[in-house]
Amino acid sequence: MRILIATDAWHPQVNGVVRTYERLAEQLPALGVELSVLAPHDFRTLPCPTYPEIRLAVPGWRRVAASFERFKPEAVHIATEGPIGWMARRYCRGRALPFTTSFHTRFPEYLAQRFAIPAAWTTAVLRGFHNAGHGLMVATPSLARELEREGFQRVMPWTRGVDTDLFRPRSVRRFGEGPVFLYVGRIAEEKSIAAFLDLDLPGHKVVVGGGPQLEELKARYPGVLFTGKKTGEDLAECYASADVFVFPSRTDTFGMVLLEAMASGLPVAAFPVTGPVDVVTPGTTGVLSDNLREAALAALALDRARVRTRATEFGWEGAARLFLANITSACLKEPVRAQALRRLHLPKTSRRP
Repeated sequence: MRILIATDAWHPQVNGVVRTYERLAEQLPALGVELSVLAPHDFRTLPCPTYPEIRLAVPGWRRVAASFERFKPEAVHIATEGPIGWMARRYCRGRALPFTTSFHTRFPEYLAQRFAIPAAWTTAVLRGFHNAGHGLMVATPSLARELEREGFQRVMPWTRGVDTDLFRPRSVRRFGEGPVFLYVGRIAEEKSIAAFLDLDLPGHKVVVGGGPQLEELKARYPGVLFTGKKTGEDLAECYASADVFVFPSRTDTFGMVLLEAMASGLPVAAFPVTGPVDVVTPGTTGVLSDNLREAALAALALDRARVRTRATEFGWEGAARLFLANITSACLKEPVRAQALRRLHLPKTSRRP
């Protein structure tokens, strides 16, 4: 099967969306997929307003059409609702080419917070964007229920994975003796990092990542260690050097950093909202509470070996198989669809979400 993925989020960005599709691109060829990625590097780009580290593509119609016609995809997955996503959607609709989409980012909340654009307006636009497709993939059951209440249709589950070889418990203490409370992720207003940094906690607070709010928070919290962006082994050692992972965001749709922390044996403290409620097992892998300080302190007592064991259940191969099952169910016709689903060796309950 030839699948084209259209995404506005790609290298050199470092975020959960990029990591998801990187891993997907690694797994799909082994499942018989020929993959093409239509991304910002294929076009001229401009800095994103208020977030210049992110480059937005300025996709020309002719180049987009040429990419499709050269690859001749049997199905298309539109990962993002940016300029590339809209152009890909236009092409698919004009050619009656089946496509699926994903809901990765809460743009209604972000735009309301940054630019005072009513969330209902953005939700209406996104609903029209996604409902034109043949299926909308979401990472968690709670997000699926929320979107269905908002009128989004043909919602499909698509979980995530974690590299348990890279992210694992290690005998390392980069930040000294504990307790060390860690945040990893984009340093931006919508992540509510101040809700973590304002907490009265013993020991040390460490923030790993980069973003538009980095310099502001460094000035406001001189007692906090800000390491900047970390990747690979450096990032893995940061997780392993901490005692509790604090996740203050109320707007993430999943939070892949939760899995990375758990795979490192690091218990999670978070609010009981979409993302954490689907990933964290209270009392086993973390503590969820509207009182984030109490959650962080209680998480110190959890068994790190049990935290790690739960994370090993999230594999990238399984996530890739579920992605392909969704594509197959939504975009292929019988009997090709039935044959393809049998080859994936998925449980029947996973085949038709």
